[in-house]
Amino acid sequence: MSSISNLARDSVKALVPYASARLSMSGGSVWLNANENALAPEYQLNGSFNRYPDCQPPALIAAYADYAGVAPEQVLVSRGADEGIELLIRSFCEPGTDNIVICPPTYGMYAISAQSNQVGRTVVPLTAELTLDLPAIKQSQQTKLVFICSPNNPTGDLIPRSQITELLEFYRDSALVVVDEAYIEFVSEASTVDLLAQYPNLVILRTLSKAFALAGLRCGFTLASPEVIGALKKMIAPYPIAAPVADIAAQALSATGQQRMHQSVATINELRAAFSRFAASLPQVHRVFNSNANYVLLAVEDAAAWVQGIAAQGILIRNQSSQLGLDRLGCTQVVRVSIGSPAEMALLEQAIQTFWAQQATNTRSSGEQ
Repeated sequence: MSSISNLARDSVKALVPYASARLSMSGGSVWLNANENALAPEYQLNGSFNRYPDCQPPALIAAYADYAGVAPEQVLVSRGADEGIELLIRSFCEPGTDNIVICPPTYGMYAISAQSNQVGRTVVPLTAELTLDLPAIKQSQQTKLVFICSPNNPTGDLIPRSQITELLEFYRDSALVVVDEAYIEFVSEASTVDLLAQYPNLVILRTLSKAFALAGLRCGFTLASPEVIGALKKMIAPYPIAAPVADIAAQALSATGQQRMHQSVATINELRAAFSRFAASLPQVHRVFNSNANYVLLAVEDAAAWVQGIAAQGILIRNQSSQLGLDRLGCTQVVRVSIGSPAEMALLEQAIQTFWAQQATNTRSSGEQ
């Protein structure tokens, strides 16, 4: 290691960064590995951009507050929900003292953001029924944030509302319960946004990346009490949202933009149901997880072989077998398939059938030898 590398903090040297889909996989002509929305609308930009933008653009804040059904002072806009996660940890957790609770298998950035800020992680895996292990969570010490992803990534399950409210009551005066609703538009009736009025320790993370098909925009929102939002504003960068981002996000939240989003969600939900039925019919698929998002998790015999065999045909899916907590769910080999356009899903089904035909041929050839 060079002398310059030695200057880095010890915690940074030990950190294993998040392996994003773009970083870990390349190539392919059909990308079904990053939970992106393939049904993308187009937007136009107008005006000049020689002035610094507002830290919290009023028009965008008002538009999202109206969309979410909250007051503007309950909304913070950030560079994706990932920045919201980072801000929460930096604002509420003392390094070397406090910890967060995560419930894997779940989104990996909670743990990585905590580690990068020298904040402890208490790992409480989901139960076999894909619910929270409440007794174990309540035993955690020095807890400041409890992260709950619902719909959960990568399993697609919903955490029971009764469990969320139980934790909100338990931690009412001692910790924030953070519900990550990145995929909530695909099952909007499951949102916990109505609980904000009752529980000042509830924080909700949202994004325009999924249902609104704006992953490249990097625009997320944190919904919380004005006190929580005020703390986050102290930590956020002076100009987190570029003016073009604010302009396009406001267009997406217009009446026309929301109508397009709802049409996209309806199409994706139909495609997800059809693909789940197809996958369930395959003897090579041991389990199809019930999803409430724009992806489906499949338990298979050899996840690496699936990913490689399908990638050879130009289609990328994601191996999620490194996720913590899978053994508690009775499986260790899983692939996550994002729901693409109708044409892409037809190509995927054909690719899976071709892959398994090749596997069967190889098996017969090996047996004959």
